[in-house]
Amino acid sequence: MRDIVIIGCGGFGREVHDIIDTLNAQAPRYNLLGYADDAASEQNTALVERRGSRVLGSLDAVLAQYDAAEFAIGIGNPQVRKKLDTKLVEAGWRAATLVHPSATFGGDVRIGEGSIVCAGVRVTTDVTLGRSVHLNLNATVGHDVTLHDYVSVNPLVAISGWVEAHEGVMFGTHSAILQNLSVGAGSVVGAGSCVVKNVPEGVVVKGVPAK
Repeated sequence: MRDIVIIGCGGFGREVHDIIDTLNAQAPRYNLLGYADDAASEQNTALVERRGSRVLGSLDAVLAQYDAAEFAIGIGNPQVRKKLDTKLVEAGWRAATLVHPSATFGGDVRIGEGSIVCAGVRVTTDVTLGRSVHLNLNATVGHDVTLHDYVSVNPLVAISGWVEAHEGVMFGTHSAILQNLSVGAGSVVGAGSCVVKNVPEGVVVKGVPAK
């Protein structure tokens, strides 16, 4: 079994714990050492302990105390995730790629290191996921889609075919993007929005149609 630490003990970090537990139920593969969190609240710490795990301390404390292991970043914010990923890799740690067994994939799907795919996700064919992409619960990704590094796709998002989302894009819960469109780096698609035209870099769009 391989040692692993979850980075972030908030809600998504604990959902990552669910994925690890499900994978281990199929065949033991990960030894969860615990969580690293620079600002763990009392509530989240208590919830982690109810799961039979623990918050090990801040990220710097964990890096100082433990030998290099695998890590999974349970933080949705793409910019924060990139910063933490870079720091951990420079320290000699390796990003785990976690895929819930209930997720489904078509042919020729490429998943970048450090990506996390949650329960109920549906990915079709000829899809490329970059490094540390998050696909949250019941999201769907159509054919010929490219999601670049650190893209976050929240629950129930629907991404149509031939879409390209550049680095650090965040899709809000239950948003949709129509086919043959692109979303510029660092942009945010608000929850419940429908994207009907290309989105430039570094903006927030919301509404139906998204503006």
